[in-house]
Amino acid sequence: MRKVYSDRTEERCEQIALYMLENNATVRKAASRFGISKSTVHKDVTGNLKKYNYRLYLKVKELLDVNKSERHVRGGEATRKKYSEIKMIKTKQTLP
Repeated sequence: MRKVYSDRTEERCEQIALYMLENNATVRKAASRFGISKSTVHKDVTGNLKKYNYRLYLKVKELLDVNKSERHVRGGEATRKKYSEIKMIKTKQTLP
């Protein structure tokens, strides 16, 4: 049995994809912006979008590949920032 997709799903997929491309956004940022889960965003832009708008899918796929190759850098930066803030707080607490 073939699954029938609604027009809303198609529209949402395209809106998410365009937002991601225009803002160079990650899946996490897009999910936050649209108020849906990361899983839904990923499913929409990799699975559903491929059925509705293949050209747009290919563009988003490129962005996702770049984001995937850079995520270890973003994760490391977030960790560095976290511990830098903790160190700053501890320094302020020890000052007279």
